[in-house]
Amino acid sequence: MPRFNTVVFDCDSTLSTIEGIDELAAGHREEIARLTDAAMRGEVALEAVYGRRLALVRPGRDQLTALGRRYVETLVPDAAETLRALAAEGVEVRVLSGGLLPAVLAVARACGVPDHRVAAVDVRFDATGAYAGFDEGSPLARSGGKLAVLRAWGADMPRPAMLVGDGATDLEGRPAVDCFVAYAGVVARDAVVQGADAVVRTPSLAPVLALALGDDAPADPARRALWERGRAGLDAGRSPVHP
Repeated sequence: MPRFNTVVFDCDSTLSTIEGIDELAAGHREEIARLTDAAMRGEVALEAVYGRRLALVRPGRDQLTALGRRYVETLVPDAAETLRALAAEGVEVRVLSGGLLPAVLAVARACGVPDHRVAAVDVRFDATGAYAGFDEGSPLARSGGKLAVLRAWGADMPRPAMLVGDGATDLEGRPAVDCFVAYAGVVARDAVVQGADAVVRTPSLAPVLALALGDDAPADPARRALWERGRAGLDAGRSPVHP
């Protein structure tokens, strides 16, 4: 694989081991988990469940602040180190998520990604901080939204570009990038794995550094150690790259 100049990461079940909407679910956890899984498997359109889930949960400002902390507490092993190593090696790192922007920004910041390279669904609050709706015009609240955002980024996104994610909404973005990596270290979805150019099966994001840099080993000792650990993880995963 070539050396990549941009790597775009999903958030839920990719940078973090959790699904944010499930964490917010409280008494509606079973129903929301079912809706989320169906959308991530591509069995139903995202727009068919997005607003319904938020109407059940109605997350206020304090809840989303707590979710941001929870995202950071449950980062996938080597997530922050991998994203920071990519940036240090001159690779542009972005986060593209159908999650809620206030919480997604928290995990992106923890991984060293600037706010202007994060795309997620914004929410509105009233004067008391209670939930007052979401950005219904966001492409990320519907199927095909990640593809639309990636295409809108267009020439601003240095090529070749890699997309890393776990769900059907991530796979939909494949036509707009040069490589789609299915991250199966948290949850493996058959259709996503089968549609990917490469698969990372380890419970670590270090293999993404190895895939992104190829044979271009970092000179910095700490980053090189992470790159080597990532290469070992790819070997352990057995045939991570599909023909």
